[in-house]
Amino acid sequence: MSDMLVTLALILGKLLFIFGVVLFMAAYLVLAERKILGRMQLRYGPNRVGPFGLMQPLADVIKLLTKEDFVPARADKWLFLIAPGITAVTALLVFAVIPFGSPLEIFGRQVPLVVVDLNIGVLYFLGVSSMAVYGVVLGGWASNSKYSLLGGVRGLSQMVSYELSLGLSLVPVIMMARSFSLTDIVMAQQSIPFVLLNPVAFGVFFICVLAESNRIPFDLPEAENELVGGFHTEYSGMRFGLFFVGEYINMVVLGSLVTVFFLGGWNGPWLPPLLWFLFKVLAVCAMFIWIRASMPRLRYDQLMNLGWKILLPLSLVNILVTGAVLLGLG
Repeated sequence: MSDMLVTLALILGKLLFIFGVVLFMAAYLVLAERKILGRMQLRYGPNRVGPFGLMQPLADVIKLLTKEDFVPARADKWLFLIAPGITAVTALLVFAVIPFGSPLEIFGRQVPLVVVDLNIGVLYFLGVSSMAVYGVVLGGWASNSKYSLLGGVRGLSQMVSYELSLGLSLVPVIMMARSFSLTDIVMAQQSIPFVLLNPVAFGVFFICVLAESNRIPFDLPEAENELVGGFHTEYSGMRFGLFFVGEYINMVVLGSLVTVFFLGGWNGPWLPPLLWFLFKVLAVCAMFIWIRASMPRLRYDQLMNLGWKILLPLSLVNILVTGAVLLGLG
């Protein structure tokens, strides 16, 4: 009985730690993005609330909580209300299988720094991440607005198109690690990260991750100069905030997955493993911000052509080449 209580306490502790760190990172990624974009566009960015603008995330939360939360008269009320939660919750659920450090000794036992070390972690990630599209589609459809509906349809077709290439880009990773467990994938990169062994898979995965997160140059579901706000046009108050925060939670989650699959996870010299993991995740998030500041939005035909005519064939060829090389070596 005591062992069960200790196990439950450890799982709860890891859940609270992940929840707190991810929400903190998401809040300050908003600030970091606004300040970095400001500097790259020759303006200041937020600098009024607190020293160097560091209290801006708190001010934003207060503003969103105190704004009126309304539902359009002809909207499907219940779907309209639950759609933002789907987006935020599915992003957090993926973190259940992401290992963020090497095992630690706690209470006299070796505790893995992952909530649940599933032996099918890759399949869990693909299954849960594919549910995120429901938040976008239901939010767009339930709003009873043409702009929102167009944004939802765009989001659905975009995620379906790029989900296929994203899944296929992970097949070489599974072949090289010989496991579906994310912990085993990190352990397989102790000597050399997979980004060096298979840069094609990394390139395809990184592009698909950008598309999955609906960020520039793949932000067609929002496209403010075409669709006002896209799928979240009719949302206000904290429900809009959930969509907004969900995007940045997704950035942290996808940055963590890029780190686990291709950058060696927590492996690295000199620094503690947890710091290595955090450093790599922040580096990937900084790349997301840099791309947003540097690239224009794709046209919709370019988006579809890239997904179906370039990334999908490239992923299939890469699987064949990786299989042939592994067969030749082994």
